[in-house]
Amino acid sequence: MKRLEEEITRQVTALDVAKQAGVSRSAVSRTFTPGASVSDATRKKVLKAADELGYRVNQLARSLINKRSDLVGIVAANMDNPFRAQQVEHMARALVEHGFRPILLPAEGEENPARVIGMLLEYNVSGVIVTSDTPPQGICQECVSLGVPMVLINKGEIDANVDRVLLDNEASGRMAASHLYERSCRNLAVIGSDKPSFSLQVRIRAFRQACRELGFAEPAYFSAPKQDYQAGFLAAQAMIKDMPQVDGLFCVTDYMALGSLDYLRLHSDKKVPDDLKVIGCDDIAQASWAGYNLTTIRQDTKCLAQQVVAALEARFNHPNAPAHLRMVEVNMIERATTKETKDESDQDAKAV
Repeated sequence: MKRLEEEITRQVTALDVAKQAGVSRSAVSRTFTPGASVSDATRKKVLKAADELGYRVNQLARSLINKRSDLVGIVAANMDNPFRAQQVEHMARALVEHGFRPILLPAEGEENPARVIGMLLEYNVSGVIVTSDTPPQGICQECVSLGVPMVLINKGEIDANVDRVLLDNEASGRMAASHLYERSCRNLAVIGSDKPSFSLQVRIRAFRQACRELGFAEPAYFSAPKQDYQAGFLAAQAMIKDMPQVDGLFCVTDYMALGSLDYLRLHSDKKVPDDLKVIGCDDIAQASWAGYNLTTIRQDTKCLAQQVVAALEARFNHPNAPAHLRMVEVNMIERATTKETKDESDQDAKAV
């Protein structure tokens, strides 16, 4: 009985598979190595034997031999944000489609992402993707010196040879201003966050610049400590109190826009879109829900993920190439929160 238990608990090895299949140990290795040369007949025998024995490749052991694993680390913060969750899901799926194995490590609050990236390096990862706060230059340089490609998403330029992928945040801000102008809004406000963010700052700056070019007065700015639903709710409360004449609102994220819309619906006489038109940014799934039906600027997270994987693979092939920037386009998705009402349409017709 003891010997039987030992046989059951003993880990199945590649040599066991080779014996079962009647092939060499190297044939088993080639079967489980992507792109390696092995005949169809041999592959079928090896896979059949592996299935019967319950064999699984030890990827960590293989990475020690090959000096590179297929593991790619994703460092992310604010996973309660629907946009970040969507972004990470599409990133993980894209990595798997390209033969990588994603590892997700959270970097929440004020936590230094350098500590989390250091943990990833201990696992001999092939690459690191950062969606949290911009990591310190020191850990970026360490990744470069170790030959581990790093890709920063929606981050400003740093003095290290790391690649970046950006959503076109400047275009987002400009689109929002133009759309509100076309909808005859003239008293504008923008809702943002006190927490520094490269992408949000670019959106706000571009929105303000476009407003100046269109002849608007400077948009009023309202913010809250975070970038979440509650922040949007509180910022909308302050906006209605301090700027009752507001007729056009740009929220720099959909998550904040949802909070703003609920405050307006529950605690304000302002009707959306009759009295106030609202635009968000990101196009999270909840933006299209019937209760919100939010006009927004779509950030294509699937396209973003593909660009990030392309940046990693390009760095594998050209490790000493200069840092490269990839830009992902955005587009306007109009829904009910900026649609012209019947009264507005009638007034426009009379004016003509």
